Amino acid sequence: MKRILILALAVLMAASCANKKSEMKALVLYYSQNGTTKAVAEEIAGKLGADIEAIVPVTPYDGDFMATIERGKKELDGGILPEIQPIKADIQSYDVIFLGFPIWFGVYATPVFTVLENVDFSGKKIVPFCTFGSGGIDSASRALAEKLTSAEILPGYGVRTARIDAAPAELDRFLKENGFLEGDITPLEPFPALHSASEEEAAIFDAAVDGYPMLNAKAEEVAARSVPGGTEYIFTAKDQPRQKADAPLPPAGTLKIYVLAEDGKAPVFTQVIR
Repeated sequence: MKRILILALAVLMAASCANKKSEMKALVLYYSQNGTTKAVAEEIAGKLGADIEAIVPVTPYDGDFMATIERGKKELDGGILPEIQPIKADIQSYDVIFLGFPIWFGVYATPVFTVLENVDFSGKKIVPFCTFGSGGIDSASRALAEKLTSAEILPGYGVRTARIDAAPAELDRFLKENGFLEGDITPLEPFPALHSASEEEAAIFDAAVDGYPMLNAKAEEVAARSVPGGTEYIFTAKDQPRQKADAPLPPAGTLKIYVLAEDGKAPVFTQVIR
């Protein structure tokens, strides 16, 4: 009996070791202008028990929306790297860096350009995360991969500023799906093939994008899948010609737009891919 108990204990210990994820030392490094990206960064650091540090410009972007747009566009077009305070963390002592930023002009905010130019991320795993008005995690991740050729860019997480309250639950799934947290999640079924959007589906799309000034799109095709608590749609849509506006608008064209219709709630779009 004693031998059986010892054997059983050994089996349990072996199973426990097999199920335990490898320990990676993580740093959450982020730039946040108005606190939204900071909230996501703190959520990630809290869930992982990771170190965290903010990227701080020497001259803050503390103007209004248009002032920030004008300054950021001037820096981006002119290849100007805004001066930032020195990064305190020893990047080389970390295995994985969660790099966070708001999306400006379809890519990471300009203070991140300064970080990428001055910090050596060679051999590191980089997990991008961002906040945005309509989208940008895909284009920002591509830009990171082009810039950091000696690092590994892992799948990233993005959330609309208008949906920041959804970030904690979405991050829990994201971190478990990508092996940073232990825990069981229900795998999502892939989207089926696209089909022409019906009047009812087009109405869901219209309700989701209603009131967002940067979109003037008409749904063309759609696919839907069940997700916990509702239905997720992916639409292809044609962005329509638009009138002049005070804020610069992206060019018209064909878009992919993800829409979430949670049970008992109005549909909302979660990401635009241009």
